[in-house]
Amino acid sequence: MGQRVIVITGPTCSGKSYLGLKFAQLINGEIISADSRQIYKRLNIGTAKPTSEELQKVKHHFIDILNPDEDYDANKFSIDAENVIDDIHKRKKTAIVTGGSGLYVKALIDGIVDSADKDENLRIELLAKKEKYGNEFLYNELLKVDPISAEKMLPQNWKRVIRALEVFNLTGKPIHHHHSSQNKNSKFSFYQIGLNWEREVLYTRIEERIDKMIEDGLVDEVMGILNDCYNKKLNSLNTVGYKEIISYLDKEITLSRAIELIKRNTRRYAKRQLTWFRADERIKWFDVSSQDYIDDLSLQLINNID
Repeated sequence: MGQRVIVITGPTCSGKSYLGLKFAQLINGEIISADSRQIYKRLNIGTAKPTSEELQKVKHHFIDILNPDEDYDANKFSIDAENVIDDIHKRKKTAIVTGGSGLYVKALIDGIVDSADKDENLRIELLAKKEKYGNEFLYNELLKVDPISAEKMLPQNWKRVIRALEVFNLTGKPIHHHHSSQNKNSKFSFYQIGLNWEREVLYTRIEERIDKMIEDGLVDEVMGILNDCYNKKLNSLNTVGYKEIISYLDKEITLSRAIELIKRNTRRYAKRQLTWFRADERIKWFDVSSQDYIDDLSLQLINNID
């Protein structure tokens, strides 16, 4: 059995980062952020990034390492994260992976191979449709032919949506039929924990977080990014919270409508995250009833994880 790595997953607003911080302090651990947006500088409020105080308490990795216009993906994360985990273990500490980006977590644990061919002409055609009709149009097209894959994505993740449509058009089969494990035979042993809240309580937490984001200056954060000449169509900004505020700043919708859409789209994202993670039978789920329970859970885990 390889060296132990703790993985804390679950939907947005479930307390993953909070538990990771508490647990890391108890066991002298360091945190690997498996969040595909917290990796970007400038995207702070809208990604619920750890505070400067939290970053001082426990060392975090993969926070603020890229500019908003830089590209990154799950396979790169897998390679980079393995190197960081190696270093953490060499220093006699425990690596704790926290985050809700399911593809990042899967790539790290299992590896991902997409065996389907690519067609540049088809991809250009799909990109043209995106520019003409928008992300929602392409997403609805995917829902018709591959609802299982679509349920694990958001319309904003247009690169993944386009790839899934490309694969279906080329092969007639959903993209998940072409995904296979790399059989990494990892030197690490992953212990996966999932945090599960009663749905209505989770939705209340989501709404409260978004209200706090607006209060803390999310609109100003987005304006600052755009004012520094970052393109509003960047992949990093095709993110729940940012895309809706961009629509507000473009005078396409009111601020109240933008907030309403952020809450709705975040709830949908949480639902897709749960669908993704519940498909992995290796995850040990804990039903969370309160923030106090997470404090108790961090103590319980010391005895439960050998």
